[in-house]
Amino acid sequence: MAHKERLKQLRAEIHVITLTATPIPRTLQLALSGVRDLSIIASPPVDRLAVRTFVAPFDPVIVREALLRERYRGGQAFYVCPRIEDLAGAKDFLDKHVPEVRVAVAHGQMPATVLEDIMSAFYDGKYDLLLSTTIIESGLDIPTSNTLIVHRADRFGLSQLYQLRGRVGRSKLRAYSLFTLPAVGKITPQAERRLKVLQSLDTLGAGFQLASHDLDIRGAFELYQQMLEEAVTSLKAGITSPVADK
Repeated sequence: MAHKERLKQLRAEIHVITLTATPIPRTLQLALSGVRDLSIIASPPVDRLAVRTFVAPFDPVIVREALLRERYRGGQAFYVCPRIEDLAGAKDFLDKHVPEVRVAVAHGQMPATVLEDIMSAFYDGKYDLLLSTTIIESGLDIPTSNTLIVHRADRFGLSQLYQLRGRVGRSKLRAYSLFTLPAVGKITPQAERRLKVLQSLDTLGAGFQLASHDLDIRGAFELYQQMLEEAVTSLKAGITSPVADK
């Protein structure tokens, strides 16, 4: 974002194209209100398969089966927790219930050199599973990783979950993502809505639809949106005088 603003400072009339897999709600709002033009590329790469998505209460048997299935087909997996404090409990669970799997742990508070060594070792196939926080949500391309398990998925935002799901299914193999919920107790209506949207949008190229839902769930600002649209229309028509206050 800072780089784009710097370019605009250098030349005021410069045209900027922004490419994104999932537009964030603010960017999408600018596009929908006419401040930015919008073009959608909905065609996926050749041979790319959609990620199969499951939402379910946490079940040790289901988690074990998902991880072993991935290991036995020669692949790797991600296990993502919302907070660093959750990693120790998840590691104990994996050591106890899935001892066959070699686990690496990674989070943002590790020294950069240590983190780099762990990620390199995982990329080289020295571990079967990467247990981490959301540090993997963008910029990571590991084609052999095709199973994702998200612990306490109700604690993540919609775009965040979509980004995490995008870490798997990056090759020609079918990928699977399991979003787990607390086994006991209810989740908030907002969280339930987010997860239902994610489960329903499991086709390729659904990023724009998902961002639209995200904007809707957060609450699109109707009056602001209307005023912004009117201002944009006036400017495009060449009207620069202030509009009468309503």
